[in-house]
Amino acid sequence: MLAFTFPGQGSQRPGMGRPWQDHESWELVDEASELADRDVGALLCDADADELRDTRNAQLTTFVSSLMVLDATERLGLEPSFCAGHSLGEYTALTATGALGFDDGVRLVTARAAAMHDAGLEQPGTMAAVLGLDDDHVDVACRRADSDVWVANYNAPGQVVIAGSPAGVESAGEHAKELGAKRVMGLQVSGAFHTPFMTAARDRLREALAAARPRDTDVPVVANVDALAHNEGSVWASLLSAQLSSPVRWKQSLLTLSGAGVTDFAELGPGGVLTGMAKRTVKDSRTISVSTPEDLDKLIEWVDAGSPTGAAQLDGEHLFATERLVVSPATGVFQPLGTLGEGSPINVGTVIGHVGEHEVRSAFAGLLQSYIAVDTERVTTRQPIAWLRTN
Repeated sequence: MLAFTFPGQGSQRPGMGRPWQDHESWELVDEASELADRDVGALLCDADADELRDTRNAQLTTFVSSLMVLDATERLGLEPSFCAGHSLGEYTALTATGALGFDDGVRLVTARAAAMHDAGLEQPGTMAAVLGLDDDHVDVACRRADSDVWVANYNAPGQVVIAGSPAGVESAGEHAKELGAKRVMGLQVSGAFHTPFMTAARDRLREALAAARPRDTDVPVVANVDALAHNEGSVWASLLSAQLSSPVRWKQSLLTLSGAGVTDFAELGPGGVLTGMAKRTVKDSRTISVSTPEDLDKLIEWVDAGSPTGAAQLDGEHLFATERLVVSPATGVFQPLGTLGEGSPINVGTVIGHVGEHEVRSAFAGLLQSYIAVDTERVTTRQPIAWLRTN
């Protein structure tokens, strides 16, 4: 079973949008710019690290970048059994499953980022990663500090993030070292996220969350707050509200996914932080990070290697070691693309024709050998359309 995971704030990096500028999925950037009334494309391509570190920029760019990767992945026909996202990434996961529409997702992320930014100014705070200490001892370190400091993220075994006032985080860090922590590392953030310091942001966001009215979904999303899988839209307004001032239970979420039978974790979006956490948390898990168009071929090979049904999930099938079938995504009348003929080079995602209003895209790269379906033939879902040779 496969889970899509989506990164949160901190995974953004300068220039992360440049590889996508000529990709069809870039259209999401233009849509997001209109909805947010921001030049998201400029932020993705030209903003430096300091500009991207601003919570309002970090969250919007990470959200849109992750959805570009998702869109490109969906064009290959790959679908997950579960989704989950770390902090901000939870909004991406909900948009990915259809619980939130793209418009609502952009508006909510924009509102959330502004609320968290302002809350950070009103009540200054910071965060630090505690490495090499178990969860209970980190909690003890926070309690010993006797100050405004709490556990903010349970990321992976031996990796916990604390947050609160600068003095509280410093004191808890010293206690953590006394208890055996290998390292306490300050994080470059503009607030104490996922703590009571974000109560003002939570109160401010509640109305927008209620207005979004998340929908029920077929694919469950594992929530940060309780590490449980949910597909009822009615629960998400309260879960997303609580998330702002509650710890992210990411380690527990990964264990929930593993317990549900998930073995494969594909991180869609900038960076690869969640991939490392999955490796540390779930024994024998298979992981991959997808952040650029060039990673899509690797994704296909990775899925293909994981199970005998991997190719079928990608709307294509193996024939022999060097041969692939492109199959129909829907039932309808097939029309081939007239510009493609025998020997034409095909890339991952290339449109080779249409079935009704649906594009037929190749899940593989190779040379077109021949069309199996003929022009105006009525085909059914997963019926072979074309034959490729991959080398």
